[in-house]
Amino acid sequence: MKKKTKMQMVIVMGIVFNVMGAFIAMTLSIPFYMDSIGTILVAGLLGPKYAMLTGVLGSITSGITFDMYSFYYAPVQLFTGFFAGLLYHGKWLKGWRTPIGSLLVGIPTSLLSACITAGLFNGITSGASSTFVVVFHHLGLPLVFSILLVQVFTDYLDKFFAVCLTKVIIERGHLYEKWGIAWKDTAALKTSTKEKSFF
Repeated sequence: MKKKTKMQMVIVMGIVFNVMGAFIAMTLSIPFYMDSIGTILVAGLLGPKYAMLTGVLGSITSGITFDMYSFYYAPVQLFTGFFAGLLYHGKWLKGWRTPIGSLLVGIPTSLLSACITAGLFNGITSGASSTFVVVFHHLGLPLVFSILLVQVFTDYLDKFFAVCLTKVIIERGHLYEKWGIAWKDTAALKTSTKEKSFF
């Protein structure tokens, strides 16, 4: 099987993980999102560029099928894919660094999510975390601060869960060995022959 085909299959698998995770989270009213599992999986296997593509396509698919809010959060997936790809291959999402790396992924995504949630939806979306925004706001906290507080906490839980699950999937499934794909290979191919290019 050609590497281009393998990469396309990994991206499709990532999109499926994102959509399934988001659907489960929304259906069961889980207070975090589970919509970036596939993005982080692809970030670990292929690097930031393909993770960003996976995240955006996952958001579009979710938006078309069951959650219109997902369209508006596609830029968040760009941030997730970019930072997860860099940090995963910079060893910040491995071993004892995992909690720190998850926070480094979660902070920029939570800031962007908070801006979108406050600016477009006044704090209320399809996510179960909106309940906490309402509670904090009714307790006297400013709306924007309430949104930011909830986003930072939920994004951290979401990214930490996604990173840990991704590591299990990659390591237990021996995906590097089965697919023969690693980010350093995709980066190196930029200067290699035309036959080895992916897109």
